[in-house]
Amino acid sequence: MADIGKINHLKVLKAVDFGLYLDAGDLGEILLPSRYVPAGTVVDDWLDVFIHLDSEDRLIATTETPKVMVGQCALLKVVAVNRIGAFLDWGLPKDLLVPFSEQVERMEVGKSYVVFAFLDDIKDRITGTMQLENHLFDKSAWLKEGEAVDLVIWDETELGFKAAINGTHSGLLYRNEVFQPLHYGDQLKGFIKAIREDGKIDLTLQLAPPQATRAALSDRILQHLRQHQGVSTLTDRSPPAEIYKTFQVSKGSYKKALGGLYKKRLIRIDRDRITLLEK
Repeated sequence: MADIGKINHLKVLKAVDFGLYLDAGDLGEILLPSRYVPAGTVVDDWLDVFIHLDSEDRLIATTETPKVMVGQCALLKVVAVNRIGAFLDWGLPKDLLVPFSEQVERMEVGKSYVVFAFLDDIKDRITGTMQLENHLFDKSAWLKEGEAVDLVIWDETELGFKAAINGTHSGLLYRNEVFQPLHYGDQLKGFIKAIREDGKIDLTLQLAPPQATRAALSDRILQHLRQHQGVSTLTDRSPPAEIYKTFQVSKGSYKKALGGLYKKRLIRIDRDRITLLEK
């Protein structure tokens, strides 16, 4: 069975002057307009197509891939607003509608918002919503700790920042573990830090470094000291933000690297400075 709002692998049934008809199972025969037909395609070939509704609410296929599909979220720009809602550019000719009832705040033309795409059960219309908490999975059965993921910041709480994970799940970046400015709509890389006993997901922007990475950080610290006459005011007491600005690592990673250098008697650590001891 084919799914509206997703990529489907469909068989070509017949060719007409204005395109191809594809076998969409229970959805019937769906037109792939000529402008989307790959060169050399013939009857009985199989194509990967996205199914959606055209401007007259008819099912139609395209070989273009939208910026978001049903069951995912993405940062999209508003291109128009009318009496029923806002219309967002999602990479297809017919813009994605976010009705006023699905807006947390009134959307404005020219601004971008994080929205989730879902299928209207009554009209089979792909619709957008800002109410991500009602749609994103906040628990996971298949994400793994340490896995690299794509994040989109969609909310801020006292604990930290809520982020959409790969467009489908929601996790939390704890405020005291973030050492760079984050804002609504920011798109960045991150990692699954932990999956708690209740299934909820903790995120991090930087994994604890393996031994090789820690050694590289130690070398960078030594180089930094040499470039500053053998002295640095970045100590194990420095604010995390200052450490991150200079070395792009967490305070914990920095302290471990300093400890290793201290044990090797390459540096002296004072309350307000680090001094290079190597010859």
